[in-house]
Amino acid sequence: MSDKNKLAQDRTQWAEDRTDWAEDRTILAAERTYAGWVRTGLTTMVVAIALQGVFGPAEPDWLPKAVATIFIFAALCIFVAGWAEAIINRRNFSTWDARCQPLWRLHLLTVVLCCGTVFTGVVLWLL
Repeated sequence: MSDKNKLAQDRTQWAEDRTDWAEDRTILAAERTYAGWVRTGLTTMVVAIALQGVFGPAEPDWLPKAVATIFIFAALCIFVAGWAEAIINRRNFSTWDARCQPLWRLHLLTVVLCCGTVFTGVVLWLL
């Protein structure tokens, strides 16, 4: 009888461990998703810069800048949306064995990306 109780306790512990590890995988997947948002935002910024580079000499000169500004604004929205989703996911789950990025790093990266995006927009208008 003791062996059956021990086996049942072991199985219960294994099930709890698998559940904990599933939360860890979910948190790490959320971090990869944030990285995807960042890549998408940076690609959107590249599109804005390319539009300005390709259509910069066009007349009227404000038109390429306006179109590039739309992509700059889209990049800002993407960075903020990715950051917001990362924060929501972090609050909904807890980690057990996984080491995930600290929240301050996500905040700092988002602020730096947003500032760089705004400054890129300013530079595009000054060209």
